[in-house]
Amino acid sequence: MIPAHNEAQVIGRLLDSLLADSESCENETDIVVVCNGCTDDTAQVAAARGPRVRVVETPTPSKHAALRTGDDHARGFPRVYVDADVVITGADVRALTEPLDDGTSGVLATAPERHIPLDGCAWRVRAYYRVWQRLPAVRAGLFGRGVIAVSKAGHARITALPPLMADDLAASLAFAPEERRVVGAARVVVHPPRTWPDLIKRRIRAAVSTAQVEQHQRPDEATARTSKADLTTLLRREPRLLASVVVFVAAAVVARRKAAKAVEAQDFGTWLRDESSRQN
Repeated sequence: MIPAHNEAQVIGRLLDSLLADSESCENETDIVVVCNGCTDDTAQVAAARGPRVRVVETPTPSKHAALRTGDDHARGFPRVYVDADVVITGADVRALTEPLDDGTSGVLATAPERHIPLDGCAWRVRAYYRVWQRLPAVRAGLFGRGVIAVSKAGHARITALPPLMADDLAASLAFAPEERRVVGAARVVVHPPRTWPDLIKRRIRAAVSTAQVEQHQRPDEATARTSKADLTTLLRREPRLLASVVVFVAAAVVARRKAAKAVEAQDFGTWLRDESSRQN
């Protein structure tokens, strides 16, 4: 299931990747694109990929509403939710669902390993991601990958969550470590922002959405926030990353300061979108 809001520029590359190796599996994978509030030709681009892709349109520009609309049209489980701006193959999707097909494994949700191509990104963006990708919560969590697969029981868990901006973070935290798995045999390409201003936009959005998630948690529940101890441990292990850690901290400070006004106003609906990651 792919929720898409004005993603005509990139959704074709995702659909082409999903369809490229799946000719022999036509009865296994049902692809639903939910175009929500689109003012571009996202629906036409998706429909042009042929009958394997079902396109559903809704006038409401809301990812949460799009996911629920997609659930109304989806067929069966496991179910895989994919952001329109990432790239994943049909084989990777099938690898994600394998642990969920085994009812005895106890795994309710899976996600792929992420690949973040940093060529063409500003040096501060590259420095930021050198740190971010090494953080324990980032490595173990299902968030920040643009893809999450769930079993029927896992689906019931995430549909019980309130509508949140950081739906992937909330979904990741909804499962205990033994209930979720990052599948090493599956990979997704997550395109990063290429410029520092676009990175800050993404980090502001993350700071605001994390604050919203925490408002719905008990104080003793798990968090995905980066601690000083995480950065200290990282520097002890890899001292060469000092300059990158300085950039990482600078980005976090700037983002939290700029997010403070939105959090104070309880503005969890403004979506700051970086366009540089959508450049082909």
